[in-house]
Amino acid sequence: MEPQKIVVIGSSNTDMVIKSEKLPAPGETVLGGTFLMNPGGKGANQAVAIARLGGKVSFICKTGKDLFAQRATEGYRQEGINTDFILQDTESPSGIALITVNAEGENCIVVAPGANNTLTPADIELSRKEIESADLLIMQLEIPLETVIAAARIAHDHGAKVILNPAPAPRKPLPDELLAITDILIPNRGEAGILAGIEVSDWESAEKAARILHERGTKNILITLGSLGSLCFDGTEFSRIGAFKVQPVDTTAAGDTFCGALCVALSEGQSLAQAARFASYVASISVTRLGAQSSVPYRREIDERQVALQQ
Repeated sequence: MEPQKIVVIGSSNTDMVIKSEKLPAPGETVLGGTFLMNPGGKGANQAVAIARLGGKVSFICKTGKDLFAQRATEGYRQEGINTDFILQDTESPSGIALITVNAEGENCIVVAPGANNTLTPADIELSRKEIESADLLIMQLEIPLETVIAAARIAHDHGAKVILNPAPAPRKPLPDELLAITDILIPNRGEAGILAGIEVSDWESAEKAARILHERGTKNILITLGSLGSLCFDGTEFSRIGAFKVQPVDTTAAGDTFCGALCVALSEGQSLAQAARFASYVASISVTRLGAQSSVPYRREIDERQVALQQ
């Protein structure tokens, strides 16, 4: 069976990470420990996760024309990602994220988007044929919303499954047009609450939010709930997927790892609930490691662990 083509459109950043005992309060200076500088960005993280888990993936993004871009793009090639559709902006720098991680694995992040903010619908037209030939398209919200909508229209019109991870949380409701052409919406509890206009804190409130989002047009909703697990809703039935219990070290990119793993499982013919369980397992491994893309496991690790659990 020919592997399905997955296209990721999104952000490419360089993450500068400091591990410290606590997250600083406003005006406070905290002496930290380990410093890491790694490629990141939600789009890039998801593309790397897909590639490492055996998916066939192309990445569409825009970087600056600088050393950060060179280092990141070469890294994507080494991962086996198709980089033919990475564009460069000669006037804007590549995106940068400053990340602080505390002893419990919680993080706070500030992003300077740079060239990510200059990825336009006109740029998407340059990659139209690649999007038209995709089986799955996944996007996030670290690029302009009009660009997300333009790409979703192309994918939807050509029969691709459109997957949207609405992160970071939008400041205003997403257009109904976008929700109507989204096959799977993957918010976390905070994002689901903002999109649905209610507080999401448990299974019951997550179910309520999923119904609200479904009524607005989205076919399938998958809400990630941290240590609780994730909730799937196909418009008729709910599936509660419990989380795998681990001791977290760093939750950076756990959501991106989840999304990438979900795409791979869907591309292999698994149902949404089955894919969510696989994604949850993969993400549970990523949170036990420091960093964004550096925390994403390879498929061989997943297979070896599953074999060991069955013995």
